[in-house]
Amino acid sequence: MSLILRAAFGAPLLVAVPAAAQEAPSNTEIVVTAERLVEEAIQRVGETPGGANVVSASDFDEKVAVSLRDALAFSPGVYAQPRFGQEVRLSIRGSGISRGYHMRGLTLLQDGVPINLADDNGDFQELDPAFLQHVEVFRGANALRFGASTLGGAINGVTPTGRSSNGVHLRVDGGSFDTLRGFASAGFADARGDAWLAIAGDRSDGDRDHARRKALRVNGNVGLRLSESVETRFYASAQTIRQELPGALTYAQVTSTPQTGSSVGDQARDIDSLRLQNRTSIAIGSGNLDVGLFLSAKQLHHPIYQVIDQKSLDWGSYARLDQNFGALGLTAGVTARFGNIASRRFVNVNGEQGAKTFAADQQARTIDAYAEARVRPVPALTLIAGAVYTSGLRRQDQVFPTIASGRASFDQLSPKLGLLYEPVRNVQLYANLSRSHELPGFIELAQISSFVPLDAQRGWTAEIGGRGRIGPLRFDLSVYRADLDGELLQYNIAPPTIPAATFNAGKTRHQGVELGLDLDLATWARLRQVYMWSDFRFRDDAQFGDNRLPVVPEHLYRAELRLGGEALHVSPNIEWTPRGGWADYANSFRTSGYVLFVLSAEARVDERFTLFADARNLGGRKAAGDISAVVQYTPASAIFYPVERRSVFAGVRAAF
Repeated sequence: MSLILRAAFGAPLLVAVPAAAQEAPSNTEIVVTAERLVEEAIQRVGETPGGANVVSASDFDEKVAVSLRDALAFSPGVYAQPRFGQEVRLSIRGSGISRGYHMRGLTLLQDGVPINLADDNGDFQELDPAFLQHVEVFRGANALRFGASTLGGAINGVTPTGRSSNGVHLRVDGGSFDTLRGFASAGFADARGDAWLAIAGDRSDGDRDHARRKALRVNGNVGLRLSESVETRFYASAQTIRQELPGALTYAQVTSTPQTGSSVGDQARDIDSLRLQNRTSIAIGSGNLDVGLFLSAKQLHHPIYQVIDQKSLDWGSYARLDQNFGALGLTAGVTARFGNIASRRFVNVNGEQGAKTFAADQQARTIDAYAEARVRPVPALTLIAGAVYTSGLRRQDQVFPTIASGRASFDQLSPKLGLLYEPVRNVQLYANLSRSHELPGFIELAQISSFVPLDAQRGWTAEIGGRGRIGPLRFDLSVYRADLDGELLQYNIAPPTIPAATFNAGKTRHQGVELGLDLDLATWARLRQVYMWSDFRFRDDAQFGDNRLPVVPEHLYRAELRLGGEALHVSPNIEWTPRGGWADYANSFRTSGYVLFVLSAEARVDERFTLFADARNLGGRKAAGDISAVVQYTPASAIFYPVERRSVFAGVRAAF
């Protein structure tokens, strides 16, 4: 059984609610609260004059959701391609397009608090889909409500509370490559407050040599109702992640022996982290004020070309006000992040620390202040104006092998104008014009002790589109063009004396189409589709002319046909890339396209137990799924990551 939730524009979102929660009178309050949480997320999309969507956990809970790629596979405009294990390329509108590791160009949040470090670099492995109730995706400047200013926008993972996930929930799955995962959560709620705690563990040998991984994660929160209008919630999450790095391959290896991996240097990425945060929500009139504090401590042991050893401590605070005065709405806020990193590098001796080669203390500050006003002159039309201001500071004090200092400061203001029009019930049309900016972080700046002289990336984006429902068809369409100045691009260096080189390009253009189409063919058949057209290129560059930017392919299409009902259904799935992405800035080599076939299924045994299965790459296709860009490709360039190999997983979910 399901609840139909309606956004402000009337488009429905189907959200699965456990049968026990629907039928037990004592849990009525919990059902209402769970509905409200998702409905508020949809409401925010309905107030956004641009690309945005909400992904419910029910959209991916029958799959082995190893990474955000599995959760966001059918989110329009999100390019999420696996590299290995939980490592993915996560990009929206070409954000961080040349970054071959970690994440850049996106603000990634959990429960409204940035996971990114204070210099805006981040590790998305810390956001595990197993813990999420739903995911909010705001593309580009549509993420202004989170203070995001980048080309890509923001992705916010929302965890359950004791009200929205009452009782005990268990999940166990496993399969190919000796993969085994387990998840358990417990939620409790009464009139005074609620609590939710979850733990997850996983291990796998990986689908390539030297790709073993294991992780243990704990998430929890406690909410207290201080009064009818005030609630405070404390969050905590801790994770220990161990991931061997199999490395990139040549194109010949990717298309012949994709299981190959390198053990040279015993390369790995090991993360231990702890995040604490508090959010206090105060109801004010017809709106809400959120204020909060957060603290994040992380240790990174990262044997690659050298052993990178980093201990970071980030902290900050935020305030976010949402008010609705009928014909006038207002969102305003500020997020201040501060961070210190003790950065050390050592000679890599088979994954262990040898002689010290580098030591520095790094300090970062990023403050985002933002505001957006919404005016409704007539019921069907909303006009939006807003801006985000960012002040950033990056400083490095090197103490070994020489004493040197580097410092860079940035101040950027990006405005936004938009309109939202509802010509008929259940249909919205929108348009917006916005500026974006992105500040370089330590990975970009600290390539030399005195800092590389890099500017902030800036750009103007124009977007038109619409979303809604027409009969059995639900659609989400955005067409955009972003003209960028000083885009932060990278290329691999061989031999790797440093991980990569970063430079400010001249003028570049990112334009494309983001399309999602859902069609209810019958009560027992639903077709989901997403399509992306991505045209990213230089503009009259002195060296590269109008060449296309490498990595992201021009066309990408995914479709899933769900056949059956709640008791039993099967879902064949296809991913089609007609032509692969360019490997280099010179546009001398482009990878071949591919088709991947996937099949998932789910069967409800009774009200408590559900079985599911997930089979991937059934055709055993060998192809390049991701690329680390170089200036000029040669057959010896080891810059490719293979698509996932053929695999089968199965599991069981239980709710008590």
